[in-house]
Amino acid sequence: MRIGIEAFITDESMRPDTLAKAAEERGIASLFVAEHSHVPVSRESPYPLGAELPRVYYRTLDTFVSLAAAAAVTSKILLGTGVALLPQRDVIHTAKEVASLDLLSDGRFIFGVGIGWNREEMRNHGTDPRTRGKLIDEQLAALKALWTQDEAEFDGKYVRFERSFLWPKPVQRPHPPIYLGGNSPAMIARAARHGATWMPIGPFTPEELPALLARAEPGVPVVPSNLPLAPALLDACAEAGVEHVTLMFGGHLDAPSNGFGTYPKDEVLRRLDELVPFVERYAS
Repeated sequence: MRIGIEAFITDESMRPDTLAKAAEERGIASLFVAEHSHVPVSRESPYPLGAELPRVYYRTLDTFVSLAAAAAVTSKILLGTGVALLPQRDVIHTAKEVASLDLLSDGRFIFGVGIGWNREEMRNHGTDPRTRGKLIDEQLAALKALWTQDEAEFDGKYVRFERSFLWPKPVQRPHPPIYLGGNSPAMIARAARHGATWMPIGPFTPEELPALLARAEPGVPVVPSNLPLAPALLDACAEAGVEHVTLMFGGHLDAPSNGFGTYPKDEVLRRLDELVPFVERYAS
């Protein structure tokens, strides 16, 4: 079982290139970077985990820029968006960003996608929260067309573009793996419909894991995400045949996670060191 980490890269955190290099040196399989373009001050949408919204949410660096920096200093670690808020994004620019990053990383990119929870943030991008599910379905289909066809076109209700050239094409064929993050029945069905991996968002307990995995459609890979560093939970994932999990970096049992966005460098490295025994244990 491969162990990856998720992190908020902010102007107050360790640089993404430094973090990725340190993680790779310790055998960590993947680095997923969170995305929020901005957070409207009105704060009408409640934070899904309750309490106050952590400051890391509105201090994030651009996700693709961060991952490009990480790709430049590494050669093995997988690099993913965790998750890109696709309904807020221009689909053509996103297709080029994904393909460019896959090329520059020599095929190490994973396109993690989410539907989003902050309705004000969506509206500022011109996205109607009520139709974001239908929008993301068209966006995923349009992205695949742009990545796989020399002359791609799309004529949907929400996404339209005329026959066009778009390069580069991704290194991974037919395209980078798509991980769909979210726990709703709609997202689970979407993963099956688009041939994607389902990325359920924790935290959850070892006792809850079997029922969670049973929700996946037949044949759909599952990568549990946002997990704490909890040995019993990792054991349960490994015993269930899960091949890849991601830990919310800083999500230790003794302290809540802040996505490491404000940890000093020494603390980050110490916490990475704590992961090494688990990386080695589940790799064997």
